[in-house]
Amino acid sequence: MSDRKIIHIDMDAFYASVELRDRPELQNKPVVVAWDGPRSVICAASYAARKYGLHSAMAVSTAKRLCPQAIYITPDFNKYRAVSQHIHSIFSRYTHQIEPLSLDEAYLDVTNYQGKLPYARDIASEIRASILSETGLTASAGIAPNKFLAKIASDWRKPNGQFVIAPSQVMNFLQKLPLGKIPGVGKVTEQKMHALGWKIVGDLSQVSLSVLVHHFGRWGYRLFDLAQGRDDREVTPERNRQQISTEITLIENENLIEIARHLPDLAQTLVETMQQKQLQGNCVTLKLKTADFQIHTRSQTYSSPLPDAEALIAAGQDLLKRLPDNGEQFRLIGLGISHFYQHEYQPDLWASENAF
Repeated sequence: MSDRKIIHIDMDAFYASVELRDRPELQNKPVVVAWDGPRSVICAASYAARKYGLHSAMAVSTAKRLCPQAIYITPDFNKYRAVSQHIHSIFSRYTHQIEPLSLDEAYLDVTNYQGKLPYARDIASEIRASILSETGLTASAGIAPNKFLAKIASDWRKPNGQFVIAPSQVMNFLQKLPLGKIPGVGKVTEQKMHALGWKIVGDLSQVSLSVLVHHFGRWGYRLFDLAQGRDDREVTPERNRQQISTEITLIENENLIEIARHLPDLAQTLVETMQQKQLQGNCVTLKLKTADFQIHTRSQTYSSPLPDAEALIAAGQDLLKRLPDNGEQFRLIGLGISHFYQHEYQPDLWASENAF
């Protein structure tokens, strides 16, 4: 088993908690952070709102039926970004091996920590205490020998708690873990596993690699490793991120021709993000979501980096042409770029938060 020391920090109901901190009169009330529109979804729900079944990514129209008395607050990403930067500055006091997953979530590798705290759990406790004292917000933490287990552990004692899975405890912990706790195992996959007679990770750990590959293709290799508690992925700092992307959820469904009008805004957002990150990329990915939530993606890799918004727009238009125009209606369009090169830019431009 790995001797790495990985901490996964996850802020508790981050956007909603920031708003409750700034508006204490709303404490213990069902608060939802979301734009109020017919196609809007929840960005975050307070724990009081979650008691009514509200959660992130739920349609606002559904939330209003479940909890008519909920209080809606328009997201303020500039504020959330500033708080997130403060939190990440706290992380950097303990390690430079920090992999942000979003504004409110990150992995930290503290294997080579040189400070006075003897154990990773002590580092996690001190980080959480510093976050609370300096921002007024609570965080949960998972401590484990790899990223897979640390992420599961951070959810174990939410909110405002932490949980340790020591190397010697890994297999015992996994034995009774529900299969749905494995990242990537959704309801459909879990139902398939149940039909095969597998209910918990302990069952999966007894299945041969060949059987898993037979049923799940290449993902079977990954499942085989996770069932044994293995995850060799490194904690990768943000500068090594694999893709920058942005997307727009439409107020009304649009056809393939109509949706092309959003490419300039998407391209400009990507350029501004790359300028801030001092990156250029040469692989463009187009993402479309149909009215019935089917995902279509198309990608193209170029021989040199795309230098500006005009080049990105042209690339997006070319990718749109590769989709059949069969009258399908779309509710979302996204554009992403990857295969990065370092490049010098003027740094003071904002970055998109809408990643896919």
